[in-house]
Amino acid sequence: MVPRDPHEPGRVASSLELFFDLVFVVAVSISAVELHHALTDGLVVSGVLSYAAVFFSIWWAWMNFTWFATAFDTDDWLYRVLTIVQMSGVLVLAAGVHSAFTESDFRIVTAGYVVMRLAIVAQWLRASRGAGPARPATLVYAVGIACVQVLWVSALLLPVEIFRTVIVALFLAELAVPVVAESRGATPRNAHHITERYGLFTLILLGESLLASANAIIHAVQDAEALAPLVGIAVLTLAVTAALWWIYFWPPHHLAIDLVRSPLIYGYGHFFIFAAAGAFSAGIEVEIDVLTGHSALSSPAASFTYTVPIAVFIGVVWLLAIRPRATRVVNVVVAAGALLVLVDPVIPVPVALTAVVLSGVVAVLVAYGPTDREQESLVEV
Repeated sequence: MVPRDPHEPGRVASSLELFFDLVFVVAVSISAVELHHALTDGLVVSGVLSYAAVFFSIWWAWMNFTWFATAFDTDDWLYRVLTIVQMSGVLVLAAGVHSAFTESDFRIVTAGYVVMRLAIVAQWLRASRGAGPARPATLVYAVGIACVQVLWVSALLLPVEIFRTVIVALFLAELAVPVVAESRGATPRNAHHITERYGLFTLILLGESLLASANAIIHAVQDAEALAPLVGIAVLTLAVTAALWWIYFWPPHHLAIDLVRSPLIYGYGHFFIFAAAGAFSAGIEVEIDVLTGHSALSSPAASFTYTVPIAVFIGVVWLLAIRPRATRVVNVVVAAGALLVLVDPVIPVPVALTAVVLSGVVAVLVAYGPTDREQESLVEV
């Protein structure tokens, strides 16, 4: 297992990586459903905190595998087996999402998470044998991840109230491992491959929103009294999801990743993009519940459950990928669009206005397009 060439031409996601992503769809979908139920019941704070904790576990395991794969993917039988072990951990984690939300019981989630992390420890140890200059980094990854897993298991012995506080420190410890490891000898990365992987996962999460749109149509067929509003929600959800796709894929991410201060900032920043995309679909389901009279939230409050995720998604994409390369007009319009969407619930027709605002943002992106420098870079590639 030797490092991959970071400049390898034509590097794309492997079939194993795509298979790996499909398992995460299950965990993401269940997390969004549980967030939807918590918000509908009016448990906003506890629901959001539980969602953030569970989603961190999902995202962090996915991200670590993705960055390891871009550096050391050999696609041999042992690599495949260890990857499948990680996939089994995802399924265990998904099985524990419900108890994490309803009872603050993270034992099953933690068990699945530790399975995933120990499998990646084995991958790092294997990679260390032929990593060359990156060997110190691979060893730090292996030792650091293993130590944090011991802390996770130990934390389960604590009372629930204390565990909720300790979990923040454990998240910070997880985030610190790559920072320390990469400072000892950077592992190689293929910008095209890594950003393609992030783009594919974004598509998966946006697909959850399309499912929410389909659910609105299904509810409309079953509830004649709310037919027009539900059909409107379905249409506008499709429009908003399409706009989010357009905004995310407008900038060339393989160029943007090297413009931020550190590639880790690009990677870490995607937590907010991914979590917001998943939460958007839950917000749409909450809005459907409001229209059909099955939600404890009022209409203005329910609107925030989808406008906040939209605003976070756009704002972070702008910070990570658009702002460093776009013209002043594009930067102003995209940032203003995120802000307008955020305050939409205080306006009488928030959903419709959200779609109008995002359509305007997309229109500006189409009119101005990538900068000349970006076009030249793309031609060179």
